[in-house]
Amino acid sequence: MRKIFLAVFVLVSCLLQAQNKTENIIIITTDGLRWQDVFKGMDSAIANNKKFNQGDSDYIYKTYWSDNESERRKKLMPFLWSTIESKGQIYGNRVLGNKVDNANPYWFSYPGYSEIMTGYADTAINSNSYPPNPNVTVLEFFNTQPKLKGKVAAFGAWNAFDRILNEQRSGVPVISAFDTVGGKSPTDKEKLINAMLKDSHKPWLEDECLDVFTHYAAIEWLETRKPKVLYIAYGETDEWAHAGMHRSYLDAARQVDTWIKQLWDFVQSDPQYRNKTSLFITVDHGRGDGKKEEWTSHGSSIQDSHEIWFAVLGPDTKATGEVKDNTQLYQKQFAQTMAKILGYIFKADHPIAEEVKSVIK
Repeated sequence: MRKIFLAVFVLVSCLLQAQNKTENIIIITTDGLRWQDVFKGMDSAIANNKKFNQGDSDYIYKTYWSDNESERRKKLMPFLWSTIESKGQIYGNRVLGNKVDNANPYWFSYPGYSEIMTGYADTAINSNSYPPNPNVTVLEFFNTQPKLKGKVAAFGAWNAFDRILNEQRSGVPVISAFDTVGGKSPTDKEKLINAMLKDSHKPWLEDECLDVFTHYAAIEWLETRKPKVLYIAYGETDEWAHAGMHRSYLDAARQVDTWIKQLWDFVQSDPQYRNKTSLFITVDHGRGDGKKEEWTSHGSSIQDSHEIWFAVLGPDTKATGEVKDNTQLYQKQFAQTMAKILGYIFKADHPIAEEVKSVIK
């Protein structure tokens, strides 16, 4: 019976891969970017508060404000609300009843990233200082597949990603925070990135680097080493929010959107990736909103901070744009969704939630 089950599993996996056009996937997270800002644009109640606007409400309004909500959100994330809206899918506008939530009860980073990557809301993971993840991530699973082995990589601004993705056990290279990139044979660009990273301003000490270093290290890896699975985790949206710096938070969100466009423009210009690559974009947690002063925070004691969003763009995702279905989805569904996009069924010893079926044609 076990042999029959295995044979059926292999057959189904082969059929999935044959049907899918996606051969590569880029997974992108931007820490703690609120769904309210993604779908409504800048929040005037926060921008008008002298405690948060960094003394520059004129800049915030000039750069991000419009009386029209559709225009306002496009000012903040122009690529999301042009290319992805027209060619992909965007989930999480709770005004329309489209709800996406953490399944874990903690609503902060390590549990959120673990839930994204493992498809499992493990309640034992209850701290950002938790040791290496005991659960298998979808990246580790990908790295065991013959067509993908050695072609999976992760870049994160926060140094916890070594533990979240269990770099040592998984065999997936995880370049996080102030890690140098390129190993023993760095390219010229990687040598420059490493030198600049070493001498850079460190607002969060050794815990986290500025997103610009994470991004350029990741895109250099993409262009020169051609991975089939790439994960990039940006962090400044969370850091500036915690600091109560609304202008910097908005600027960081727009910069991430600009970088997503840069990634998409590259993959669409490269023969290995063009029309064979999907993007999956999301966040680890939400932020406060019911009490506007709590937008700086998140966690189980902060109202609304379990509320998240995600977006998908690629050849196997129907172009439905902003999804308006009244439904409830969870972060734990992302891992299997990413696996199915790439033509695999994610299996591990721990529970894995089913995929978001509407993502895949």
